[in-house]
Amino acid sequence: MNIKKASELTGVSSDTIRYYEKIGLIPHIDRTSSGIRDIGTRIIGRINFIKQMRSAGMSIENLSKYMNLVDSAEGSIAEQKQLLKEQLEVMEERKDDLQAAIDHLHWKLEHYEDHMAKYEAELRKLEKEHKDQPNKLVRNKKYTN
Repeated sequence: MNIKKASELTGVSSDTIRYYEKIGLIPHIDRTSSGIRDIGTRIIGRINFIKQMRSAGMSIENLSKYMNLVDSAEGSIAEQKQLLKEQLEVMEERKDDLQAAIDHLHWKLEHYEDHMAKYEAELRKLEKEHKDQPNKLVRNKKYTN
């Protein structure tokens, strides 16, 4: 199948498929005699695998390391599991950061009247003062002719 059909089948853009091929995440794709990529089930499977790993938050750099381990002839399960553990730690940290942001927004909503409204009013006041003052150009004598 051509790259457009592969893109439709996998939900990965044609540009991304080309990029994955360029950086070696997927092997070189065979081409027809007219130069069109001829993508088979082997490449589709690889694209879907990469898509799943990316949706788990794995960076291209770490995914590249992981795929090199998958492709190596030697046993690399321990290294693959280590990369997955590291990715899990990254995602746990992100989850904690996201939860902290969610908690902060909950607090702001619960304290809107006594916290947010006060600061928003101050911001509006400062904006009004700024608009009410004529713009003054401050010149530094050192740089003027």
